[in-house]
Amino acid sequence: MKKTILASVIAAALAGPAFAGQCPALMAEIDTAMAASTADEATKAQITELYNSGKAKHDSGDHAGSVADLNAAKELLGI
Repeated sequence: MKKTILASVIAAALAGPAFAGQCPALMAEIDTAMAASTADEATKAQITELYNSGKAKHDSGDHAGSVADLNAAKELLGI
């Protein structure tokens, strides 16, 4: 039982940095896609809101939340 808990704690600790490195790459993808986007202004506003939320979460250390918001923005962009 102790080994299982320890393994879970180690896996969770190692997952954080993996998400941390993913955030900037997702933001770069969104930046590139937004420059060429033909989405309407309302959709662009939603994307920008999700992008800003994802960036704020990344900056505060909530990388899983950041990835979720950035992926939602990508989905709205169709990428």
